[in-house]
Amino acid sequence: MAKATPADLAKARKRRGPIEKREQRLAFSMLAPTVASVLLIILVPLLANFWISVKPIELADLRPAKMLVRERVKGDIPVKVGDQLEIEYRVRSSSPKEEVREASLLDPLPRGLRVVEIGEPCRADAVAISCEFGTLEPRKQVRVKSILEAEASYFDGEAVKPGDTELVVRGKSDNALASLDFTFENFRKVFDATEFWDVLWVSIVYTVFGTLGALILGLFAAQLMMTAFPGRSVLRGLFLFPYVSPVIAVAFTWVFLLDPFSGTLNAILQTTGVTDEAVNFLGKRGIALWTVIAFEAWRYFPLSFLFILARMQSLSADLNEAAEMDGATPLQKFWFINLPQLVGIISTLFLLRFIWTFNKFDDIFLLTGGASGTRTLTVNVYEQAFALSNLGAGAAVAVVIFFVLTAFVAFYFRFVPKEEGM
Repeated sequence: MAKATPADLAKARKRRGPIEKREQRLAFSMLAPTVASVLLIILVPLLANFWISVKPIELADLRPAKMLVRERVKGDIPVKVGDQLEIEYRVRSSSPKEEVREASLLDPLPRGLRVVEIGEPCRADAVAISCEFGTLEPRKQVRVKSILEAEASYFDGEAVKPGDTELVVRGKSDNALASLDFTFENFRKVFDATEFWDVLWVSIVYTVFGTLGALILGLFAAQLMMTAFPGRSVLRGLFLFPYVSPVIAVAFTWVFLLDPFSGTLNAILQTTGVTDEAVNFLGKRGIALWTVIAFEAWRYFPLSFLFILARMQSLSADLNEAAEMDGATPLQKFWFINLPQLVGIISTLFLLRFIWTFNKFDDIFLLTGGASGTRTLTVNVYEQAFALSNLGAGAAVAVVIFFVLTAFVAFYFRFVPKEEGM
């Protein structure tokens, strides 16, 4: 029988019957809500980040400006007819940059209190004080005072205390997030910064060596666990400890162990004569970066260990037995037989760990805070957006991270070898 060519298979796919087409439409219609939900979860935050990155916006601009009113009552509560008290309104815009338009204030008067004096731009009638401020400029505060006098009706029944009435405040302002003002100033600031390329290089070094370290340790641990020995199941459980432990607990444990004054590691090194003085592992430039890389490899090697061990257990033993009969050493069997069959899972793990490590923030922040040459792009996002309150610049750095990872993923799918069938 002649073997079907790709062209024959393509023609056969085109000749689908009505039942198959109906089933295909049904499958697409059932999957459509899930696909749409996933796309929304992924695309909405991504598009929002791109939107913010090209806008001159700070952390304080997330909320539209509004009129803030502080009401202050001076004087005692009236106890007889004719007693007076003073009410002062302090009005300002909530934003240091944005104005509030058509700002107005309405303060209902307690029954029995009459306004005898009031400042501009407010006026009063028998039931309320109303003020029309027009446009409130940013950083400008307006003060308005009014004098109230108690009448006989104020003491009829239960009197309402001055200042307890609910103020009605109105005003219009522009939302910086929704405006159509765009700028590339955020990206200019990011790329013009003297430390940007150093931060990018640190991010790449941290990610590449942290990922490779986790994979090598995971591969070594998986190879070790393939050998039967007493206590193997206990050791397997211990190998998972770094990954399942809370990051804040293990990070501060490392900080304590590596402390140059009271750390256990420095005490051992000095006692054994390896070093003459304490080493500041997390505070000395150069050493600190390799310390956080070691932490990254130690903390995340259990994930690589689990996946590689599962793949190794599924490998056929026939090739190893044949190689052993031919006199192959354990290293030769691993290098020429087992490792080629692990390329697929290792490359997939490298892709996932590279992306996760490049986006890693909490490990470095807890260990060094980004100091001593360990500042990465993710730490830079935090510093720009929250420490400096420059949300647009922080979003711009996040966009740079997105494009770096996109370039890496494109390179991975183009050049990285994969196991057949994956």
